[in-house]
Amino acid sequence: MKHVFWSVIAICATLLGAVGQVRIDEEALGKSLGGWTKRAKQAAEYPLSGATYRTYKPEISPTPDGGIFVSVRIDHVRGWLSSDDHATLELTVNAKGMVESAQTNIAIQGRSISSDLILGVAGAGPQAVGMDRAVQIGTDLVANLSAKLLREKIVEAGRVSFPAAVRHNYNRLFQAIRMEEKAAEASAPVPPVETEKSAAPEKPAEPGKPADSAAEPSSDTAPPLNIQPFGEPVPVKPKG
Repeated sequence: MKHVFWSVIAICATLLGAVGQVRIDEEALGKSLGGWTKRAKQAAEYPLSGATYRTYKPEISPTPDGGIFVSVRIDHVRGWLSSDDHATLELTVNAKGMVESAQTNIAIQGRSISSDLILGVAGAGPQAVGMDRAVQIGTDLVANLSAKLLREKIVEAGRVSFPAAVRHNYNRLFQAIRMEEKAAEASAPVPPVETEKSAAPEKPAEPGKPADSAAEPSSDTAPPLNIQPFGEPVPVKPKG
């Protein structure tokens, strides 16, 4: 029974020591964008809404609460004689793998257009959780960026569709979020080592009885007793 008890304790310690780790599956992300084939396999290039865009592998750093901060660079490829436009998409993912906030910045013709920081609770409302909240964050992000582009009177086709490219990357990033179980380095309780049982204490002698029969000499080692008959006459030897 003791072995069964300690086995159960060890299993419980292992289960409690398993913690989740959030990460971005870069291979899945690259495949969803057409593959990491450009710039020494560090970027993916793809057509979208009649324009060409390029996405680089994300930069990822851990956050203090166990989540990750993800930053992705997106280029609008304009051709040989024109400089490309650039955008940055930033996501904060909590330790449970849910998007907490998102923000993007676009640089066009020397002008920088930044969206507001879209927070999960503020943007999606307390009733939206999980995937619904992530979808709402992406919708609010693109709507906010598109409104600011219109105020700047951007009319070129590839530039007008830049918010759509940002949303495209946002969706692919969300689908590449992974949660993995990682066993924490915690030692399981060690069962106590059973030692040999010590000799039982000697039972005290009862009053009026010898303290211990084992203390008396055994019959094998005691000297023999010389027993002679009592009261019999001693034979007299006759005179010769």
